[in-house]
Amino acid sequence: MNKKTEIIASSLLFNGLPEEQLKAVSAIAVEKRFGRNEDIFFEGDRADGFYMVADGRVKIYKMSFDGKEQILHIYGGGEPFGEVPVFNGRPYPANAVSLMKTSTFYFPRKEFVALVRENSDLALNMLGMLSLRLRQFAHQVELLSLKEVPGRLASYLVYLAEEQGRQDKVTLDIPKGQLASLLGTIPETLSRIFAKMSEEGLIKVEGKDIYLQSLEGLRER
Repeated sequence: MNKKTEIIASSLLFNGLPEEQLKAVSAIAVEKRFGRNEDIFFEGDRADGFYMVADGRVKIYKMSFDGKEQILHIYGGGEPFGEVPVFNGRPYPANAVSLMKTSTFYFPRKEFVALVRENSDLALNMLGMLSLRLRQFAHQVELLSLKEVPGRLASYLVYLAEEQGRQDKVTLDIPKGQLASLLGTIPETLSRIFAKMSEEGLIKVEGKDIYLQSLEGLRER
């Protein structure tokens, strides 16, 4: 199995597929590289295929009419993005930009759909990925519409703990300025909330590492 196929096999979308099917997926994948802060696609662009991060990070975001950015998600190695509109025949609903030098695999819609039709395991994996996306966006809606900013941060830290499989510490994988945008606030407000939570004994901040001193207390925020 070559390096390209190994990277594809590590993705949740393709996990568990036999090597022969992985090779078929790898054969249609086109490697695309982007520099730091390089646009990948824009909201409204025709979705003729989707991407998977091979190495680096990609930010998915929307812009309001007054120019305010709202980060929807940040994807890292092995994570696909832009896959939902490929299957509903609509344009990309948001923008994508690389946050650093990033390597991706691009899967053309026509060829990928043909593989899905031939492969029930791949179809089931796709359903699982779409279900995960629905869960992520439901969580995002809950954060932004039902909670004040301290509650959003607390919920996000609990969410990270679940994602990273930790109970005592999480590591922020994005700068705090981008975290502020993700939570629908500004960096200054986020810094004050971090400080207040530290004073309350809920967390201890050491750079990108956030020690969760009271996971239950965070859940109650």
